Amino acid sequence: MPLAQRILSLNRSFTPDWELPPHVELLYPYSEAATWQAMEQFYHKYYADEQMREGIFGINPGRFGAGVTGVPFTDPIRLETECGISNSFAKKPELSSEFVYKIVNAWGGAEAFYGQFYITSLCPMGFTKDGKNYNYYDDKKLQRAVEPHIIDNIRAQIGLGLSSRVALCMGQGQNMQYFEKINQEHGFFDSILPLPHPRWVMQYRRKRLEEFVGDYIKNLRQAVQL
Repeated sequence: MPLAQRILSLNRSFTPDWELPPHVELLYPYSEAATWQAMEQFYHKYYADEQMREGIFGINPGRFGAGVTGVPFTDPIRLETECGISNSFAKKPELSSEFVYKIVNAWGGAEAFYGQFYITSLCPMGFTKDGKNYNYYDDKKLQRAVEPHIIDNIRAQIGLGLSSRVALCMGQGQNMQYFEKINQEHGFFDSILPLPHPRWVMQYRRKRLEEFVGDYIKNLRQAVQL
């Protein structure tokens, strides 16, 4: 079965019945027909094969990227301009998506990048609090509630056909610390390479953008060579 079909089947298995702390809302884009259409076009375009990929793990989906398109770190603008997939979503930009597609283009474009890498997240669902993005680690109660989902998700992502030699982690702080902790407990990957989170770069280190693009490419090359 092509990787695209396995990815889409996994996404179909996610259900919005997670038990969360009362102040947190689940971000569940998979009930939208337009989101499914975008995902199907994207994955069939770039993952219609059985080649192993290197996994890049973010935190959890956000409101303006995967929370709309279903494609990690790909807002409606980049989905259309960089991936050639027209869509009817409101063309709201996401900072993280803008940075990620600088990396994609520095690697040689979407076809070359997605031919070697698969972007996902530790937690397959996103969250909001008071209408704003919320990370799984922002709240210890939330983290405990979703940890079984995170562990199941990592196992399922590896089962898609990801390399277990190395994973790349977007987020050098709390996301990396948590990823290393559960990796030590469960032995998912031989090693994890940290990457600065795209939003952190765009929000706090934008003047050093090209430096961080270079660092990303260096780490991606290292992952491919391991």
